[in-house]
Amino acid sequence: MADFSNLDPFDIQILQILGREGRLSVQELSDRIGLSPTPVARRIKRLEQEGIITGYAALIDEAALGYEFSVFVSVQLDRQVDDALARFERAVSAMPEVVDCWLMTGDRDYLLRIVTTGLKEFEQVLVERLTKVPGVSSIQSSIPLRRVKGGVARTPPLG
Repeated sequence: MADFSNLDPFDIQILQILGREGRLSVQELSDRIGLSPTPVARRIKRLEQEGIITGYAALIDEAALGYEFSVFVSVQLDRQVDDALARFERAVSAMPEVVDCWLMTGDRDYLLRIVTTGLKEFEQVLVERLTKVPGVSSIQSSIPLRRVKGGVARTPPLG
């Protein structure tokens, strides 16, 4: 079970609101949760120091930039040993088209989300780069039709 014992309702509200609207000023946040700005600023700083808030970022509409094609790619390596994992992770970290990469349990070693301008660019990434990473033994691709639910992070419930 999750441990929220160090979080009170104000902390949870701060996390929920900043998770949706990270550019809010301390004053705006303070007005929304009913706590004065100084304690809100102290709470945000504590949540950052504790590693609960790890950073701030703009949410970018990839399609608006021309990156309309997402593909989920499962990768299996021929050996799951430290040097093979590190080599694969270095290779995909250098590929800007790979926007998410997860080490997995189960039949596949990695799950990637690759974002491109279309099928032709995806084919280039797949054939010219991903299949040439040493240690890759198989690749399986799935094309999503539409996002049903999206989020940045899960936060604890209030109350």
